[in-house]
Amino acid sequence: MLIKKAYRYELDPNNIQRSHLAQHAGVARFAYNWGLEQRIARYKNNQGNDRFTDAMKQHKLLTSLKKDQFSWMYETSKCAPQEALRDLHLAFKNFYRGLKSGKKIGFPRFKRRGVRDSFRLNGTIKFHKRAIQLPRIGKVRINEQRKCYYNGRILSVTVRRRANRWFVSVTVEEDLLDPLAVQGAPVGVDLGVKSLATLSDGTTFANPRALGRRLRKLKQLHRSLSRKEKGSKNHEKAKLRLAIMYLRFFNVRRDTLHKLTTYLTKSHSKVVIEDLNVSWMLKNRRLARAIADVGCYEFRRQLEYKCKWYGSELVVVSRTFPSSKMCSRCGHRKKELSLSEREYRCEQCGLVIDRDLNAALNLVAVSLPETLNACGEEVRHCKSSEICNAASMKQEPNIIPDSMSRNV
Repeated sequence: MLIKKAYRYELDPNNIQRSHLAQHAGVARFAYNWGLEQRIARYKNNQGNDRFTDAMKQHKLLTSLKKDQFSWMYETSKCAPQEALRDLHLAFKNFYRGLKSGKKIGFPRFKRRGVRDSFRLNGTIKFHKRAIQLPRIGKVRINEQRKCYYNGRILSVTVRRRANRWFVSVTVEEDLLDPLAVQGAPVGVDLGVKSLATLSDGTTFANPRALGRRLRKLKQLHRSLSRKEKGSKNHEKAKLRLAIMYLRFFNVRRDTLHKLTTYLTKSHSKVVIEDLNVSWMLKNRRLARAIADVGCYEFRRQLEYKCKWYGSELVVVSRTFPSSKMCSRCGHRKKELSLSEREYRCEQCGLVIDRDLNAALNLVAVSLPETLNACGEEVRHCKSSEICNAASMKQEPNIIPDSMSRNV
């Protein structure tokens, strides 16, 4: 099985190397904005069939203009502007694909300085004991002693700045053996705000609430930044403190999701989730911040590729399936179920169960094959009454420590 993996390291550059990294990011940003401006002008001026271009044509044009207009670009690697123009071409392809399919994919926008600074390089890339060698930049120290994490061919590296820290992602092409099928039982997963995830076996995972726990501190930093004069050193310091806070939110949320998705894909043969309409859920102004803090799309994205890596199966149930309104014991469906009702009470069989656990049980029941009873009617596979009443029992211990969710 030929796959591509990315291994991420934090760099520890000196002051000279920091200048080189920032210079490469600036060149990539300039090439992207220059290419976007050229494409917009070409579309407006040309009324015939010659209204579009591609990354290679734009790179040849930019190379011809380097000597006279952009001679300062020779101080950096040629890969930085070339890969930036390829990213621009991909952005336009996604935009046109969205127009054809009816999806809302925004038009490519100009990049700003200091916002998601990054660049990509390819060529001679080597790892040393505790450093990585990048084209035109040289050996840059990394914050950990490199181990043999991979066994493949290095394709490219992407260097990215977040706050005041630099990270490098190494894309490697590896040829792995096909994974063996996981022997664990199927499990249904219901994402939520109160608990990050509730499994059909009764296990719950605490929501770290990366943003919610430090919302007051975040507001203070935003207020402090707004009171500083733009362009001053104090403004840059306040901006850096705010960026560090957002980086911490990102790291806590990503670490929690990686631990959860790895546990699910390695322990269960089938993972059943619901196709959530996140954009519609974010329209609730009272819960929009809490829902966005969960990271529903990132959770699904990680499950998709980790199921292929570890040999499990991912089942996505349609968003029209009434997982929360249906009784997991008898199949009775409620017409209305408000968000304030945290327990599901069935009027037909009298089942009282946690709302999220009931939804998880319904999700895993959809993935199980249906059988026939003595009368020839189809029967849903449901959990036993002991599992259905797990809401009133003590839950299993959380594999994600609470200390990790508290130390935000």
